Amino acid sequence: MSPPNSGKTRAVARRKPAAPKARNAAEIREIFTRFRTARPEPKGELDYVNAFTLLVAVLLSAQATDVGVNKATKRLFELADTPEKMLALGEDQVRELVKTIGLYRTKAKNVIALCERLIAEFGSAVPTSREALESLPGVGRKTANVVLNIAFGEITHAVDTHVFRVANRLRIAPGKNVLQVELGLEKAIPAEFGRHAHHWLILHGRYTCKALRPACESCIVADLCDSADKRIA
Repeated sequence: MSPPNSGKTRAVARRKPAAPKARNAAEIREIFTRFRTARPEPKGELDYVNAFTLLVAVLLSAQATDVGVNKATKRLFELADTPEKMLALGEDQVRELVKTIGLYRTKAKNVIALCERLIAEFGSAVPTSREALESLPGVGRKTANVVLNIAFGEITHAVDTHVFRVANRLRIAPGKNVLQVELGLEKAIPAEFGRHAHHWLILHGRYTCKALRPACESCIVADLCDSADKRIA
């Protein structure tokens, strides 16, 4: 016999919405095949002259546009393309040269501290391991991944806001945070596309699969997209 109703309202458990399911391997291969056909040799849009200036440029690019960073670093890299030259400039001059970039005071301080560490611990060379790169002032996992990929040819997946958005919208590697997406991309993307994958995703997110107004009408993978953000049938 059921107990009498006490008058208390019983809480109804609500199911959490199911996490998006990643695409199958064939669909992911098709997406990257189209990206490769459209841009066989995609390039990053930060200007640099060597591994050191690439590292500095990526450090400066946090919460800033590549266009804005390139304007600031043109003169900076003309004056200093090695850790020794950058250190000789000093924090005040570096800060003055990059003052148009967001968080420029902190970034200038990190650039100088980074140079000191490169000289003292790495013989002025940019280290080639993620662990060593992340030990440098101002360098996080994303920056390390970019440098490893561009400067040293490693297959890494640097997840910025564009990569995060595209990986989730296209269900290539759905994830709630950047590390989940990065690890998902490592598993999902065939090795033949790995070298350029993060560039394809960044460029697609920057110019087509934009946050507020995605240009779905010109998207080369629109027929494969089932995102709620899709703007065409």
